[in-house]
Amino acid sequence: MSVAPHLHLPPTDRILSSRTGWTRAHWEAMADRMLTALIPYATPGFAQYRLPGRSSWSGVVSDGLEGFARSFLLAACRIAGAGGSVDPALIERYAAGLAAGTDRDSGESWPQLTDCSQQMVEAASIAVALHETRAWIWDRLDARVQERVVDWLSGFTGGRTWDNNWRLFQVVSEQFLASVGAPYNRTDIESGLDRIEDWYVGDGWYTDGDGRNFDYYNGWAMHLYPLLWSRIAGPDRDGGRTKVYRERLGLFLESYQHFFGADGAPVHQGRSLTYRFAALAPVWMGALADCTPLAPGLTRRLASGTMRHFAERGVPDERGLLTLGWYETFLPVTQPYSGPASPYWASKGFLGLLLTPDHPVWTERELPLPIEESDRYTALPAPGWLLHGTRHDGIVRLVNHGSDHNPPYDAGSDPSVGEEDPHYAKFAYSTATAPETAPHAVARSIDNHMALLAPDGTPTRRTRIHPLRCADRVASSWYAARRPGDDRAYRIETTSVLYGPWEIRVHRVEAPAGAVLREGGYAVADATSPAAASGHGWALSRTADGLSSAVIALYGWDDGAGTAEVARDVQSNAHGPHTAIPYLRLDGHPGGQSVHVSLIALSRDTIHPQALRTSVSVRAGAGGAPVHLTFTDGTTVEV
Repeated sequence: MSVAPHLHLPPTDRILSSRTGWTRAHWEAMADRMLTALIPYATPGFAQYRLPGRSSWSGVVSDGLEGFARSFLLAACRIAGAGGSVDPALIERYAAGLAAGTDRDSGESWPQLTDCSQQMVEAASIAVALHETRAWIWDRLDARVQERVVDWLSGFTGGRTWDNNWRLFQVVSEQFLASVGAPYNRTDIESGLDRIEDWYVGDGWYTDGDGRNFDYYNGWAMHLYPLLWSRIAGPDRDGGRTKVYRERLGLFLESYQHFFGADGAPVHQGRSLTYRFAALAPVWMGALADCTPLAPGLTRRLASGTMRHFAERGVPDERGLLTLGWYETFLPVTQPYSGPASPYWASKGFLGLLLTPDHPVWTERELPLPIEESDRYTALPAPGWLLHGTRHDGIVRLVNHGSDHNPPYDAGSDPSVGEEDPHYAKFAYSTATAPETAPHAVARSIDNHMALLAPDGTPTRRTRIHPLRCADRVASSWYAARRPGDDRAYRIETTSVLYGPWEIRVHRVEAPAGAVLREGGYAVADATSPAAASGHGWALSRTADGLSSAVIALYGWDDGAGTAEVARDVQSNAHGPHTAIPYLRLDGHPGGQSVHVSLIALSRDTIHPQALRTSVSVRAGAGGAPVHLTFTDGTTVEV
């Protein structure tokens, strides 16, 4: 694929960057294109950027502030990274915006900071950007403007934020106030930093607030802001915290490098995915804080690969704008708090520009990603995930037995109570696919889900995930399946076993007599309708470029009531307008407990389902006896 000419990028350099062709010049050109594209949407005083697109639930003025604040972070990376040697108009625009935004008589002033208001998010971006551009913007502002900015940011002092990553917005903003000699509340800073200790679960992983909230916020918030705070506070005022934050980020990056496919795509899981290449923020911060386990050439290869991945797929668009979506505009991938400028949190993906041009990240030759050298299997017990990447097709798959984005579970309460979010509830995600997220598709909930179906076809929901195990190449969990109108919740316990490029799922199911079971594989989406095929005990869908998804019955699906089919949908997936999902179905469950085993395949290779049906031998005993999986090479796994 090629990068669109409207981005005006320089020629590729295949000597320095043999994998991507991208250099620092490409990053600077991309930043310049994105910043220039915003100008037509600025208010007269440049205090707001009111972009086209759906408004957030916070309203037009807040959305306009968001456009200023988030793009200011991008401008800060560009300005500071160039030592101020940029088009003077860029500095002037953001200096003018600070003056107009804090002037209540300007007609475009920013809303005041109030408890738990969206303005708090944007204030943090402004505080960080002001610190990084201190010599070129803050120090040159008129004293009256400085006072107004301080007054506006002081709305944080003693204020209340949401009890999650938002605590860190208060931390960095008040630390900036401290750095300019303004009043601030030291308790706000210390309590915010103390609070994230409650959420650290080990191995470089935080949950974003109480519960099991594991997603990209671990990198672009929970690791990022503490180290941004350290940059503002300085080494003499960090109370020894920076050392801890650096160690944790280093641990995280050891596994995080495996979340990216050979084509640069990040695994498509979690909320706020419209921030796209903000996923690169912790990678760059590892280099900035000198705590990364990644070699300089690998850091740039990973980051440039991801940025190029999106550029080749129309991001930013022909206007130079980031839209609400993943590639093109696709609103179901967003949340109600997302407004037209929300995607500009992607500015965090440009933090690498703060590294000087002579830093080894920019001067050393690119190195291959781990997945470009060999197949990779990574167990992440903290979030309850297995990662497996395959060198031959460059795909990374994430098997989910731990993240559900629900409040903490209290023993003794209803184990089925919770909210289902397709960005968290699925058994698996990948770098090549996206879950079905349009409301009508969520209602059907076919892809990567094992469900009991009500008589009207309504599926049970994997709302709350109860983790059981995650080690080596095996992970397991259970969920309480409650059908509409049924007072009882039935336990569905699933174990995933990785073998080669495949995932074997062993389900232990409780169900009432006559119940219908259904299990879906990955949804594949494309610009044209994917091909579909099915046979006895298998179903397969394939896109025009050869991405195939298959689900294959190995045990427990084969009585006369078992079928295999492919479901189709339109306008339901962030990867394309036409979707196809292979699935298995079993009508007339006998009641009680049963075992069902399936093979889940996602590959760019040709898949031969009938051959794969014979590739795994399954031996299942009665009741809760172990299930034995024996593979063609003689390997046996006991579940």
